[in-house]
Amino acid sequence: MVRLSTFALALIASTVRAAPVTLNRRIAQVISASTAKWEQACIAAAGAQQCNPISVTAFSTLLAAAGACEQQNAADSMINLAKTLNNDAQMIKLAQIFAQQPRNTPTSQSVLYCQQAPKNTELNGLFQCQFAGANPTTFVGGVAVGQPGTIPFGLNAPLSPAGSCPANPNGPVPDGQQLVDITQNPGATAGNAASGNNSGSAGGAAGTDNSGDATETDCNDSTVEITSTVAAPAEATETPAPTTAAAGDNGGSFLLQNGKDAQALNAKFAGLTADSACSTGDNACVGTSFAQCVNGKFVTTACSGGLVCAALPLVNKAGTSITCTTTSDAEARIAATGATGGITGSGAAAPAASDATPIATTAAPAASSAPAPAVNASATGAAVGSDFHLQNGKDAQALNQKFTTLSATAACTTGEVACIGSSFAQCANGKFVTTACAGGLTCAALPLVNSPGTSVTCTTTADALARIQATGATGGVTGA
Repeated sequence: MVRLSTFALALIASTVRAAPVTLNRRIAQVISASTAKWEQACIAAAGAQQCNPISVTAFSTLLAAAGACEQQNAADSMINLAKTLNNDAQMIKLAQIFAQQPRNTPTSQSVLYCQQAPKNTELNGLFQCQFAGANPTTFVGGVAVGQPGTIPFGLNAPLSPAGSCPANPNGPVPDGQQLVDITQNPGATAGNAASGNNSGSAGGAAGTDNSGDATETDCNDSTVEITSTVAAPAEATETPAPTTAAAGDNGGSFLLQNGKDAQALNAKFAGLTADSACSTGDNACVGTSFAQCVNGKFVTTACSGGLVCAALPLVNKAGTSITCTTTSDAEARIAATGATGGITGSGAAAPAASDATPIATTAAPAASSAPAPAVNASATGAAVGSDFHLQNGKDAQALNQKFTTLSATAACTTGEVACIGSSFAQCANGKFVTTACAGGLTCAALPLVNSPGTSVTCTTTADALARIQATGATGGVTGA
């Protein structure tokens, strides 16, 4: 089960402040299990490194703070990838089931339904089940059944039975269980064609039309022109997961645009406070803390180990991430894109953490398998040139082998990062501080792709293995 963290408690407190509801027990799940089978099918279909980032983004939408349509948007992304892989039927079926997985509820109330049509017709008429422990007559925020958002898109009456979905038409899903473990039948109608004549039954519901395609959640200011599908910070980890945003074009010129987009976001964040107006699902930096908007109010999570929150440019594709890092690392990554003017584009630096000695050279762990490469990549002799990929793979294996014998009491140097068990570890003042990886992920060293070196981050064992094998290194994750 997912452990309640400081962030989760703050999330619940925020929900209580936002609406006069009675606080009941929280219903949660192991969110990573919701897309594990889809990811396996994706890898089998030769999706390679495209699979895990989409998987992580998808399962993060099951967290209580996610927007009503983010789960559907994620399922659309899963199907989009499947269609590029010869319309892989297994991936599409598992994406349809994921679209119906119940979401976490912080107050034992039902979760509101998306009120937009999906982008892919395969998702027409599909909507999430509710957990059995959720109140069938009251939705999150104290919304009574029958009100907007309490009836799935395309239907005209409350569900009967309440809490059901096409894949589980007889009722809600037992608390904490995965729909994909209960059924392999998504309950989709033939061809998923829109029916236009829907009752309140979940048994074969289909959307009325597909003309109003849902857009991905825009989690950044419109002036920055970055449309995002955001992975919310995991409720079981101290350091927030990064959010990924599409930006620029798909060619080699995206790096500079990524740098400029990161600067624009950091400049925007400099003017934010915890009381700034926001839309549910927005992610940002408030001071040195990671912030997520819940019920119209920012909930902040302090970065661990003296790190600060910043927007960073991606390196392998167009976009940015918002995560905990160091000021020097953020500056270096932005400068590496060719963007000038420092972190904000004006020469101003990001705020410095004041409560701990900053770790000067490493990025915070990401609850994603698309890690941002560490500035001080842990290379142990990678050659600069076309052959560095193999050396990167061997260096990652050597680190992973070393980590198998490392304990939290091991001597360390401030700034050092490592894996201790399945947790990410940072050395602060000569002592390791561990951070549990979110959503069932594990810590591992991975080879960089564009330059010599490695990164240490939270990922899946399968992804770590695939990335190391892609370099030509043999012997698995540890080389043994």
